[in-house]
Amino acid sequence: MKNDQIQVFGANENNLKNIDLTIPKNKLVVFAGVSGSGKSSLVFDTLAVESNREWQNSYSLYLRNKMPHYQRPAVEKINNLTPSIVVRQQSFNASGRSTVGTAVDAAPLMRLLFSRVGQPSAGGSMAYSFNHPAGMCLTCTGLGKVQILDEDSLFDRDKTLNEGAIVFSPFNSGWQNNIYTTNSLLDPNKKLRDFTPDEWEILRNGTNHPLKIEIRSNKTGRVDHVDYEGVIPRFKRLYLKRDISKLKGKLREEIMAHITTAPCPDCDGTGLNEKALASKINGLNIVEMTAMPVEDLLPKLNEIENSRGKSLSNQISQILQRMINIGVGYLSLNRRTNTLSGGEMQRLKIVRNLGSSLNNITYILDEPTAGLHPADVERIGKMLIQLRDTGNNVIVVEHSPHIINIADEVIEMGPRAGSHGGQIVFQGSVSELKQADTLTAHDLGTKLQVNPVPKKWQEYFAIRDAHCHNLKHIDVDIPKGVFTAVTGVAGSGKSSLIRYDFLHQYPGAVVIDQKPIGTSIRSTPATYTGIMDEIRKIFGKANKIAPGWFSFNSKGACPVCKGRGVIKYDMAFADAVEVVCEECQGRRYNKKALGYQYKGKNIEDVMKLTVDQAIDFFDNHKITMALQNLTKVGLGYLTLGQPTSTLSGGEIQRIKIAAELNKSGNVYVMDEPSAGLHSEDIKTLAKLIRQLVDNGNTVITIEHRLELISQADWIIDIGPDGGNRGGQVCFTGTPQELLHDQNSKTAKYLRAMVDQPKR
Repeated sequence: MKNDQIQVFGANENNLKNIDLTIPKNKLVVFAGVSGSGKSSLVFDTLAVESNREWQNSYSLYLRNKMPHYQRPAVEKINNLTPSIVVRQQSFNASGRSTVGTAVDAAPLMRLLFSRVGQPSAGGSMAYSFNHPAGMCLTCTGLGKVQILDEDSLFDRDKTLNEGAIVFSPFNSGWQNNIYTTNSLLDPNKKLRDFTPDEWEILRNGTNHPLKIEIRSNKTGRVDHVDYEGVIPRFKRLYLKRDISKLKGKLREEIMAHITTAPCPDCDGTGLNEKALASKINGLNIVEMTAMPVEDLLPKLNEIENSRGKSLSNQISQILQRMINIGVGYLSLNRRTNTLSGGEMQRLKIVRNLGSSLNNITYILDEPTAGLHPADVERIGKMLIQLRDTGNNVIVVEHSPHIINIADEVIEMGPRAGSHGGQIVFQGSVSELKQADTLTAHDLGTKLQVNPVPKKWQEYFAIRDAHCHNLKHIDVDIPKGVFTAVTGVAGSGKSSLIRYDFLHQYPGAVVIDQKPIGTSIRSTPATYTGIMDEIRKIFGKANKIAPGWFSFNSKGACPVCKGRGVIKYDMAFADAVEVVCEECQGRRYNKKALGYQYKGKNIEDVMKLTVDQAIDFFDNHKITMALQNLTKVGLGYLTLGQPTSTLSGGEIQRIKIAAELNKSGNVYVMDEPSAGLHSEDIKTLAKLIRQLVDNGNTVITIEHRLELISQADWIIDIGPDGGNRGGQVCFTGTPQELLHDQNSKTAKYLRAMVDQPKR
């Protein structure tokens, strides 16, 4: 039946080439293809956006004005769409108040459980919430943290008040400084170390009786009288009792230099008041329960026999079991969501959606196995099958061979990336894919080869007594001058070891990740690589005009849209709406700028050149050197003017690597560099890492993909499991030595993928 298929006609979003496509419903459909091939453009920017846009159109205008705005994607039409739930890797909320418990909807159930069963009762369910006045600690307002002033840091005892002895710029200059230098009870020319105890008390904390200080304006001669206030109470009143997060620049930095953040002493960092903490179930209060790893909390809930609480504990237990099944049982419900990885956040979203009674929904997932060890990938596969079997359509953008192998249908985009992609190169079953001539088919049928000649090393970075999070006071030596892969299951302690302990001990290391290099439409490959200035100079010299005319941030900008190419309209109750500028038709430059040419092309034409084309077009050494590095990282298809905000995570990371290719003597830390990459892209990544190492650099990766791990010189495996059962060094050695290790989980999965000689 046609209604059992989603039909797409004329999809042209981003690099898509007028695609027509039929996607079966009630199936697990995997979209594969190299990074930048058009998977996200089709799945997220077309299907998901149109589903949400049409769904919203069913609401009244009043409600639509309060909802996010979706512009119609570049597609002719889509038939038989269903409502969609998009599960991407962005976090729920960067707030310090959001927890794992709130993310999976277990927190309100836990509060309700304690309000019914806890003894003595603290009151209703909100009496157990640190986000509500009934439950929060009044000292820290539920945050669990307080800011403590380092009082001694405000004074330089070897100076006088006239010499700037108060080490805080607002207090040691201008009229505020006069409060202290003109106080008749203090000698402004006396070293602070020579102050009497009474003088110290007056300076630091003030006087026991009201004291007026005469302040004379240097400009007007006007005399005012202000109340005298000690340095410490004045600092606390002006800066500790206000939201300094809203302050910017040097003042905020200076304030923070005198402040330390510590657990609240009144609630011991829990954020809850005394009544909430005193209420217990089977000897445990709500903080003690939610601080347990979920896998340890589950049996505690099963011990609850109270009839009023049994049904609630059963509901919570079902949520916790889903968390365990999906591989995040090591997390606790009180873990703040702003400390989780993108992969962990995505799995929590899956847990929440698995508890839904909705069906005939289209679930669209963005690499649900990203950041997961092969041991955890199998669990994700089972969850996807469960979503499908409850009557839903499951569409997944994925590179994992395991997920591809369990798909009902595979759709591969390609053949390559950017302008060389945007087409469907294969659609069919997994067995049919294995017979096809595509990049994904080739990689599925190819065994891995481990690094046959790992680079030798002698010097190392020593990490001693590492105990951040779940690390068990471990000692680790990380080799210098080689490529080291730090491996282990999710939650084993890899990131704690490298992103925390290593970077804190060796802060000079350069972190290369997939975080955006520019969220603005004004950031492009040309501006990021630094060649835009050279291009402007070339145009200016050729036309005998100022280079600023060839910048859409300066004289060359369209006067209407100011060089953005779009006009943003603020909506009263919704996200701002952007439409193409009618004056420049999205070209961003004004007519005068577009009237000048170099080698027969105007500045807009040059910005439309791909990196490969630009290398042939320019004969400028600085420009070609920078562009050649982009081709080395496989990004020759990008245009010079493409906004970096439209690039995939893999493309962003390779642009960052391109900027480092000619450097030596550095230490590079890469956190999941293979995330979002096809196996074919990982081959390119491995060559780039090897080039960095051959140039005299050290490369350390936190990694799960066996395709990259197999090419390392040295492997450090952390585990054996996640959470409390992790945090130990399970193996150190070469990839070849890892193959023969019988304890490491990484070794087990590497053996299965490596082409080993028969004995």
